[in-house]
Amino acid sequence: MRNYSIFALAREALRGHRGWEQQWRSPEPKSRYDVIIIGGGGHGLGTAYYLAKEHGVRNIAVLEKGWLGGGNTGRNTTIIRSNYLYDESAALYDHAVKLWEGLAQELNYNVMYSPRGVMMLAHNVHDVQVFQRHIHANRLNGVDNEWLTPEEAKAYCPPLNIARNARYPVMGAALQRRGGTARHDAVAWGYARAASALGVDIIENCAVTGIRRGSNGAVEGVDTGRGFIAANKVGVVAAGHSSVLMEMAGVRMPLESYPLQALVSEPVKPVFPCVVMSNTVHAYISQSDKGELVIGAGTDQYTSYSQTGGLPVLTHTLDAICEMFPAFSRMRMLRSWGGIVDVTPDRSPILSKTPVAGLYVNCGWGTGGFKATPGSAHVFAHTIAQDAPHPINAPFNLERFRTGRLIDEAAAAAVAH
Repeated sequence: MRNYSIFALAREALRGHRGWEQQWRSPEPKSRYDVIIIGGGGHGLGTAYYLAKEHGVRNIAVLEKGWLGGGNTGRNTTIIRSNYLYDESAALYDHAVKLWEGLAQELNYNVMYSPRGVMMLAHNVHDVQVFQRHIHANRLNGVDNEWLTPEEAKAYCPPLNIARNARYPVMGAALQRRGGTARHDAVAWGYARAASALGVDIIENCAVTGIRRGSNGAVEGVDTGRGFIAANKVGVVAAGHSSVLMEMAGVRMPLESYPLQALVSEPVKPVFPCVVMSNTVHAYISQSDKGELVIGAGTDQYTSYSQTGGLPVLTHTLDAICEMFPAFSRMRMLRSWGGIVDVTPDRSPILSKTPVAGLYVNCGWGTGGFKATPGSAHVFAHTIAQDAPHPINAPFNLERFRTGRLIDEAAAAAVAH
Protein backbone atom coordinates (compact mmCIF):
# COMPACT_ATOMS: atom_id res chain seq x y z
CA MET A 1 0.00 0.00 0.00
CA ARG A 2 1.46 3.31 -1.06
CA ASN A 3 1.86 5.91 1.67
CA TYR A 4 0.33 9.33 1.25
CA SER A 5 2.62 12.27 1.93
CA ILE A 6 3.32 15.80 0.75
CA PHE A 7 6.13 14.38 -1.40
CA ALA A 8 3.82 11.86 -3.07
CA LEU A 9 1.30 14.63 -3.72
CA ALA A 10 3.94 16.85 -5.32
CA ARG A 11 5.29 13.99 -7.43
CA GLU A 12 1.86 13.08 -8.75
CA ALA A 13 1.03 16.72 -9.42
CA LEU A 14 3.93 16.82 -11.86
CA ARG A 15 2.58 13.68 -13.59
CA GLY A 16 -1.00 14.91 -13.88
CA HIS A 17 -2.08 12.67 -10.97
CA ARG A 18 -2.06 9.63 -13.27
CA GLY A 19 -0.02 7.43 -10.94
CA TRP A 20 -2.47 6.93 -8.07
CA GLU A 21 -3.47 3.29 -7.70
CA GLN A 22 -6.95 1.97 -6.89
CA GLN A 23 -7.82 2.60 -3.24
CA TRP A 24 -8.95 -0.95 -2.53
CA ARG A 25 -9.24 -4.22 -4.43
CA SER A 26 -12.57 -5.39 -5.91
CA PRO A 27 -12.17 -9.19 -6.11
CA GLU A 28 -14.67 -11.86 -6.93
CA PRO A 29 -15.88 -13.60 -3.75
CA LYS A 30 -14.15 -16.81 -2.71
CA SER A 31 -16.18 -19.91 -1.89
CA ARG A 32 -15.14 -19.79 1.79
CA TYR A 33 -13.84 -17.30 4.35
CA ASP A 34 -12.88 -17.53 7.99
CA VAL A 35 -15.00 -14.45 8.76
CA ILE A 36 -17.69 -12.62 6.81
CA ILE A 37 -18.68 -9.11 7.85
CA ILE A 38 -22.09 -8.03 6.55
CA GLY A 39 -22.12 -4.26 6.10
CA GLY A 40 -19.58 -2.02 4.38
CA GLY A 41 -19.91 1.05 6.59
CA GLY A 42 -17.32 2.42 8.99
CA HIS A 43 -18.09 -0.09 11.75
CA GLY A 44 -17.95 -3.09 9.41
CA LEU A 45 -14.82 -2.02 7.54
CA GLY A 46 -13.13 -1.07 10.79
CA THR A 47 -13.97 -4.48 12.26
CA ALA A 48 -12.33 -6.20 9.29
CA TYR A 49 -9.27 -3.97 9.59
CA TYR A 50 -8.72 -4.68 13.30
CA LEU A 51 -9.38 -8.41 12.79
CA ALA A 52 -6.60 -8.47 10.20
CA LYS A 53 -4.19 -6.10 11.94
CA GLU A 54 -4.49 -7.09 15.60
CA HIS A 55 -5.78 -10.66 15.49
CA GLY A 56 -4.05 -12.07 12.42
CA VAL A 57 -7.30 -13.07 10.70
CA ARG A 58 -6.70 -12.36 7.01
CA ASN A 59 -9.26 -14.55 5.21
CA ILE A 60 -12.09 -12.03 5.60
CA ALA A 61 -14.81 -10.71 3.31
CA VAL A 62 -16.80 -7.52 3.82
CA LEU A 63 -20.10 -7.82 1.94
CA GLU A 64 -21.94 -4.61 1.07
CA LYS A 65 -25.27 -4.58 -0.78
CA GLY A 66 -24.52 -1.19 -2.36
CA TRP A 67 -21.39 0.94 -2.30
CA LEU A 68 -19.04 1.52 0.61
CA GLY A 69 -20.33 4.15 3.01
CA GLY A 70 -23.66 4.38 1.18
CA GLY A 71 -25.66 3.66 4.32
CA ASN A 72 -25.58 5.53 7.61
CA THR A 73 -21.83 6.13 7.42
CA GLY A 74 -22.39 8.51 4.52
CA ARG A 75 -25.69 9.91 5.84
CA ASN A 76 -24.82 11.12 9.34
CA THR A 77 -23.70 14.52 10.57
CA THR A 78 -20.19 13.49 11.70
CA ILE A 79 -20.35 14.48 15.38
CA ILE A 80 -17.89 12.92 17.83
CA ARG A 81 -18.23 13.05 21.61
CA SER A 82 -18.02 10.78 24.68
CA ASN A 83 -19.94 12.71 27.37
CA TYR A 84 -22.38 9.90 28.13
CA LEU A 85 -23.77 9.36 31.62
CA TYR A 86 -23.14 5.76 32.65
CA ASP A 87 -19.74 4.21 33.33
CA GLU A 88 -20.19 1.59 30.61
CA SER A 89 -21.06 4.17 27.95
CA ALA A 90 -18.30 6.56 28.97
CA ALA A 91 -15.74 3.76 28.62
CA LEU A 92 -16.99 2.72 25.17
CA TYR A 93 -17.32 6.18 23.65
CA ASP A 94 -14.12 7.55 25.17
CA HIS A 95 -12.27 4.51 23.83
CA ALA A 96 -13.51 5.66 20.44
CA VAL A 97 -12.44 9.28 20.97
CA LYS A 98 -8.93 8.16 21.90
CA LEU A 99 -8.74 6.14 18.69
CA TRP A 100 -10.14 9.08 16.68
CA GLU A 101 -7.25 11.23 17.88
CA GLY A 102 -4.68 9.05 16.10
CA LEU A 103 -6.80 7.49 13.36
CA ALA A 104 -5.43 9.53 10.44
CA GLN A 105 -1.88 8.48 11.36
CA GLU A 106 -3.00 4.88 11.97
CA LEU A 107 -4.57 4.58 8.51
CA ASN A 108 -2.26 7.01 6.68
CA TYR A 109 -5.47 8.64 5.47
CA ASN A 110 -6.78 12.08 6.37
CA VAL A 111 -10.11 11.48 8.13
CA MET A 112 -10.26 15.22 8.93
CA TYR A 113 -10.82 14.74 12.66
CA SER A 114 -11.44 18.19 14.14
CA PRO A 115 -11.69 18.46 17.98
CA ARG A 116 -13.51 21.79 17.81
CA GLY A 117 -15.66 21.14 20.89
CA VAL A 118 -19.25 19.97 21.41
CA MET A 119 -21.49 22.26 23.45
CA MET A 120 -24.86 21.04 24.77
CA LEU A 121 -27.31 23.80 25.71
CA ALA A 122 -29.46 23.91 28.83
CA HIS A 123 -32.79 25.73 28.41
CA ASN A 124 -34.51 25.04 31.75
CA VAL A 125 -33.83 23.96 35.33
CA HIS A 126 -34.17 20.29 34.41
CA ASP A 127 -31.55 20.65 31.66
CA VAL A 128 -29.17 22.38 34.07
CA GLN A 129 -29.50 19.58 36.63
CA VAL A 130 -29.13 16.82 34.02
CA PHE A 131 -26.04 18.29 32.37
CA GLN A 132 -24.32 19.04 35.65
CA ARG A 133 -24.95 15.44 36.67
CA HIS A 134 -23.36 14.36 33.37
CA ILE A 135 -20.36 16.59 34.02
CA HIS A 136 -19.73 15.10 37.47
CA ALA A 137 -20.17 11.55 36.17
CA ASN A 138 -17.86 12.21 33.23
CA ARG A 139 -15.11 13.62 35.42
CA LEU A 140 -15.27 10.58 37.68
CA ASN A 141 -14.63 8.48 34.57
CA GLY A 142 -11.78 10.65 33.32
CA VAL A 143 -13.86 12.17 30.51
CA ASP A 144 -13.50 15.91 29.96
CA ASN A 145 -16.66 17.98 30.40
CA GLU A 146 -17.23 21.41 31.93
CA TRP A 147 -20.05 23.82 32.76
CA LEU A 148 -20.36 27.20 31.01
CA THR A 149 -22.47 30.18 31.97
CA PRO A 150 -24.60 31.72 29.20
CA GLU A 151 -21.99 34.42 28.71
CA GLU A 152 -19.17 31.86 28.50
CA ALA A 153 -21.24 29.83 26.02
CA LYS A 154 -21.67 32.86 23.77
CA ALA A 155 -17.96 33.66 24.01
CA TYR A 156 -17.23 30.13 22.82
CA CYS A 157 -19.88 30.32 20.07
CA PRO A 158 -20.54 33.98 19.12
CA PRO A 159 -23.65 33.40 16.90
CA LEU A 160 -25.57 31.97 19.90
CA ASN A 161 -28.55 34.00 21.12
CA ILE A 162 -28.56 34.22 24.92
CA ALA A 163 -31.27 36.86 25.30
CA ARG A 164 -33.40 36.09 28.38
CA ASN A 165 -36.65 36.69 26.50
CA ALA A 166 -35.75 34.14 23.81
CA ARG A 167 -38.19 31.31 23.13
CA TYR A 168 -35.46 28.89 24.20
CA PRO A 169 -33.43 30.85 26.77
CA VAL A 170 -29.90 29.57 27.33
CA MET A 171 -29.30 28.92 31.03
CA GLY A 172 -25.85 27.41 30.55
CA ALA A 173 -24.10 24.70 28.60
CA ALA A 174 -21.97 21.59 29.00
CA LEU A 175 -18.81 21.65 26.87
CA GLN A 176 -16.61 18.73 25.88
CA ARG A 177 -13.58 20.31 24.24
CA ARG A 178 -12.24 16.99 22.86
CA GLY A 179 -15.49 16.48 20.95
CA GLY A 180 -15.81 17.57 17.36
CA THR A 181 -16.29 16.22 13.86
CA ALA A 182 -14.62 14.06 11.20
CA ARG A 183 -15.16 13.38 7.49
CA HIS A 184 -17.56 10.42 7.28
CA ASP A 185 -16.66 9.30 3.74
CA ALA A 186 -12.95 9.45 4.49
CA VAL A 187 -13.41 7.15 7.49
CA ALA A 188 -14.98 4.45 5.31
CA TRP A 189 -12.41 4.92 2.54
CA GLY A 190 -9.48 4.92 4.97
CA TYR A 191 -10.55 1.70 6.67
CA ALA A 192 -11.33 0.07 3.30
CA ARG A 193 -7.92 0.95 1.91
CA ALA A 194 -6.07 -0.27 5.00
CA ALA A 195 -8.10 -3.48 5.30
CA SER A 196 -7.67 -4.30 1.61
CA ALA A 197 -3.92 -3.89 1.94
CA LEU A 198 -4.00 -6.54 4.70
CA GLY A 199 -5.76 -9.01 2.40
CA VAL A 200 -9.42 -8.36 3.24
CA ASP A 201 -11.79 -8.87 0.29
CA ILE A 202 -14.21 -5.97 -0.04
CA ILE A 203 -17.16 -7.00 -2.20
CA GLU A 204 -19.63 -4.30 -3.16
CA ASN A 205 -23.05 -4.79 -4.77
CA CYS A 206 -23.38 -8.12 -2.99
CA ALA A 207 -26.62 -8.26 -1.01
CA VAL A 208 -27.02 -10.99 1.60
CA THR A 209 -30.31 -12.86 1.11
CA GLY A 210 -29.96 -15.52 3.79
CA ILE A 211 -27.82 -16.76 6.69
CA ARG A 212 -27.42 -20.53 6.69
CA ARG A 213 -27.17 -22.66 9.81
CA GLY A 214 -26.01 -26.26 9.93
CA SER A 215 -27.63 -29.27 11.57
CA ASN A 216 -25.89 -28.35 14.85
CA GLY A 217 -27.40 -24.85 14.71
CA ALA A 218 -24.11 -23.07 14.03
CA VAL A 219 -23.49 -20.66 11.17
CA GLU A 220 -22.36 -22.19 7.89
CA GLY A 221 -22.29 -19.13 5.65
CA VAL A 222 -24.49 -16.70 3.77
CA ASP A 223 -26.57 -16.71 0.63
CA THR A 224 -25.97 -13.69 -1.59
CA GLY A 225 -26.95 -12.35 -4.97
CA ARG A 226 -23.63 -13.80 -6.15
CA GLY A 227 -24.15 -17.26 -4.70
CA PHE A 228 -23.51 -19.03 -1.41
CA ILE A 229 -20.37 -18.08 0.52
CA ALA A 230 -19.27 -20.35 3.37
CA ALA A 231 -17.79 -18.98 6.60
CA ASN A 232 -16.93 -20.12 10.10
CA LYS A 233 -18.03 -16.82 11.61
CA VAL A 234 -20.42 -14.08 10.49
CA GLY A 235 -20.60 -10.57 11.95
CA VAL A 236 -23.71 -8.51 11.21
CA VAL A 237 -23.00 -4.75 11.14
CA ALA A 238 -25.95 -3.47 9.09
CA ALA A 239 -27.41 -0.54 11.09
CA GLY A 240 -31.11 -0.02 10.30
CA HIS A 241 -31.44 -3.42 8.61
CA SER A 242 -29.80 -5.43 11.39
CA SER A 243 -33.08 -6.91 12.59
CA VAL A 244 -33.93 -8.01 9.03
CA LEU A 245 -30.63 -9.86 8.65
CA MET A 246 -30.77 -11.40 12.10
CA GLU A 247 -34.24 -12.72 11.35
CA MET A 248 -32.65 -14.67 8.49
CA ALA A 249 -30.74 -16.62 11.15
CA GLY A 250 -33.80 -17.05 13.34
CA VAL A 251 -32.74 -14.46 15.93
CA ARG A 252 -35.28 -11.89 17.06
CA MET A 253 -33.75 -8.54 17.99
CA PRO A 254 -34.99 -5.84 20.41
CA LEU A 255 -34.75 -3.14 17.73
CA GLU A 256 -36.95 -0.56 16.04
CA SER A 257 -35.89 1.30 12.90
CA TYR A 258 -36.70 4.97 12.31
CA PRO A 259 -35.86 7.52 9.62
CA LEU A 260 -33.41 10.19 10.75
CA GLN A 261 -33.09 13.38 8.75
CA ALA A 262 -30.46 16.07 8.28
CA LEU A 263 -29.83 18.97 5.93
CA VAL A 264 -27.17 21.47 4.95
CA SER A 265 -27.27 25.12 3.97
CA GLU A 266 -25.58 26.92 1.14
CA PRO A 267 -21.86 27.30 1.88
CA VAL A 268 -20.63 30.45 3.63
CA LYS A 269 -17.32 31.64 5.04
CA PRO A 270 -16.27 30.24 8.46
CA VAL A 271 -18.81 31.55 10.95
CA PHE A 272 -19.53 28.68 13.35
CA PRO A 273 -16.56 27.48 15.42
CA CYS A 274 -17.89 24.38 17.20
CA VAL A 275 -20.77 21.91 17.43
CA VAL A 276 -23.87 23.04 19.34
CA MET A 277 -26.63 20.66 20.41
CA SER A 278 -29.99 21.30 22.04
CA ASN A 279 -31.67 18.19 23.41
CA THR A 280 -34.74 20.11 24.50
CA VAL A 281 -35.67 21.23 20.99
CA HIS A 282 -34.02 18.34 19.13
CA ALA A 283 -31.72 20.41 16.99
CA TYR A 284 -27.99 20.69 16.50
CA ILE A 285 -25.62 22.48 14.16
CA SER A 286 -22.01 22.65 13.03
CA GLN A 287 -20.18 23.94 9.96
CA SER A 288 -18.44 21.69 7.47
CA ASP A 289 -15.05 22.36 5.92
CA LYS A 290 -16.87 23.27 2.70
CA GLY A 291 -18.74 26.03 4.56
CA GLU A 292 -22.16 24.40 4.76
CA LEU A 293 -24.11 24.61 8.01
CA VAL A 294 -24.82 20.99 8.92
CA ILE A 295 -28.15 20.72 10.74
CA GLY A 296 -29.77 17.68 12.31
CA ALA A 297 -32.99 16.79 14.06
CA GLY A 298 -34.60 14.07 16.10
CA THR A 299 -35.91 10.84 14.62
CA ASP A 300 -39.28 10.68 12.91
CA GLN A 301 -42.18 9.53 15.09
CA TYR A 302 -42.99 6.42 13.10
CA THR A 303 -40.96 3.29 12.47
CA SER A 304 -40.01 2.91 8.82
CA TYR A 305 -37.30 1.72 6.45
CA SER A 306 -37.71 4.86 4.36
CA GLN A 307 -34.76 7.20 3.93
CA THR A 308 -36.96 10.23 3.36
CA GLY A 309 -38.80 11.11 6.58
CA GLY A 310 -41.41 13.81 7.15
CA LEU A 311 -41.17 17.52 6.37
CA PRO A 312 -42.57 18.67 9.78
CA VAL A 313 -39.45 17.36 11.51
CA LEU A 314 -37.20 19.55 9.39
CA THR A 315 -39.38 22.67 9.70
CA HIS A 316 -39.51 22.29 13.49
CA THR A 317 -35.72 21.95 13.58
CA LEU A 318 -35.13 25.00 11.39
CA ASP A 319 -37.52 27.05 13.54
CA ALA A 320 -35.44 26.16 16.57
CA ILE A 321 -32.13 26.91 14.81
CA CYS A 322 -33.39 30.36 13.78
CA GLU A 323 -34.50 31.10 17.37
CA MET A 324 -31.13 30.11 18.82
CA PHE A 325 -29.04 31.62 16.01
CA PRO A 326 -31.00 34.56 14.51
CA ALA A 327 -28.12 35.43 12.18
CA PHE A 328 -28.91 32.30 10.17
CA SER A 329 -32.58 33.11 9.54
CA ARG A 330 -31.88 34.20 5.97
CA MET A 331 -29.71 31.23 5.07
CA ARG A 332 -30.98 29.06 2.22
CA MET A 333 -31.02 25.30 2.59
CA LEU A 334 -29.12 23.38 -0.07
CA ARG A 335 -30.22 19.76 0.36
CA SER A 336 -31.64 17.28 2.87
CA TRP A 337 -31.34 13.52 3.29
CA GLY A 338 -32.25 10.70 5.63
CA GLY A 339 -30.88 7.49 7.05
CA ILE A 340 -32.34 4.49 8.88
CA VAL A 341 -31.33 4.16 12.52
CA ASP A 342 -31.83 1.08 14.67
CA VAL A 343 -32.88 1.87 18.24
CA THR A 344 -32.82 -0.37 21.32
CA PRO A 345 -35.17 -0.01 24.31
CA ASP A 346 -32.39 1.48 26.47
CA ARG A 347 -30.87 3.58 23.66
CA SER A 348 -27.52 1.81 24.03
CA PRO A 349 -25.88 -0.40 21.40
CA ILE A 350 -25.53 -4.17 21.19
CA LEU A 351 -22.03 -5.59 20.56
CA SER A 352 -22.44 -9.23 21.32
CA LYS A 353 -22.27 -12.90 20.62
CA THR A 354 -25.67 -14.37 19.84
CA PRO A 355 -27.40 -17.65 20.75
CA VAL A 356 -26.26 -18.93 17.33
CA ALA A 357 -22.69 -20.25 17.38
CA GLY A 358 -20.48 -18.27 15.04
CA LEU A 359 -22.93 -15.37 14.68
CA TYR A 360 -22.11 -11.95 16.14
CA VAL A 361 -23.97 -8.65 15.99
CA ASN A 362 -23.03 -4.98 16.22
CA CYS A 363 -26.19 -2.85 16.12
CA GLY A 364 -28.58 -0.61 18.03
CA TRP A 365 -26.49 2.56 17.82
CA GLY A 366 -29.54 4.64 17.10
CA THR A 367 -28.52 8.22 16.39
CA GLY A 368 -25.00 7.92 17.82
CA GLY A 369 -23.16 5.37 15.68
CA PHE A 370 -20.65 7.51 13.81
CA LYS A 371 -18.90 8.85 16.89
CA ALA A 372 -18.22 5.32 18.11
CA THR A 373 -16.84 3.98 14.81
CA PRO A 374 -13.22 3.15 15.71
CA GLY A 375 -13.99 2.06 19.27
CA SER A 376 -16.93 -0.08 18.19
CA ALA A 377 -14.91 -1.75 15.41
CA HIS A 378 -11.96 -2.37 17.72
CA VAL A 379 -13.89 -4.17 20.46
CA PHE A 380 -16.18 -6.01 18.03
CA ALA A 381 -13.13 -7.41 16.21
CA HIS A 382 -11.89 -8.72 19.57
CA THR A 383 -15.28 -10.32 20.27
CA ILE A 384 -15.30 -12.15 16.92
CA ALA A 385 -11.66 -13.22 17.05
CA GLN A 386 -11.74 -14.45 20.66
CA ASP A 387 -15.38 -15.60 20.70
CA ALA A 388 -15.63 -13.58 23.90
CA PRO A 389 -16.35 -9.89 24.57
CA HIS A 390 -13.72 -7.27 25.16
CA PRO A 391 -14.07 -5.86 28.71
CA ILE A 392 -15.32 -2.56 27.25
CA ASN A 393 -18.22 -4.07 25.30
CA ALA A 394 -19.05 -6.89 27.73
CA PRO A 395 -21.96 -4.90 29.30
CA PHE A 396 -23.50 -4.27 25.86
CA ASN A 397 -24.56 -7.86 25.38
CA LEU A 398 -27.82 -9.16 24.00
CA GLU A 399 -28.64 -10.92 27.25
CA ARG A 400 -29.18 -7.66 29.13
CA PHE A 401 -32.69 -7.51 27.69
CA ARG A 402 -33.42 -10.79 29.47
CA THR A 403 -31.70 -9.97 32.76
CA GLY A 404 -32.83 -6.34 33.03
CA ARG A 405 -29.30 -4.95 33.41
CA LEU A 406 -30.01 -2.12 30.98
CA ILE A 407 -27.77 0.89 30.22
CA ASP A 408 -30.37 3.62 29.91
CA GLU A 409 -28.81 6.43 27.87
CA ALA A 410 -32.08 7.89 26.59
CA ALA A 411 -31.26 11.27 28.15
CA ALA A 412 -27.74 11.38 26.70
CA ALA A 413 -29.03 10.37 23.26
CA ALA A 414 -32.19 12.49 23.28
CA VAL A 415 -31.13 14.48 20.25
CA ALA A 416 -30.10 13.03 16.91
CA HIS A 417 -26.34 13.32 16.58
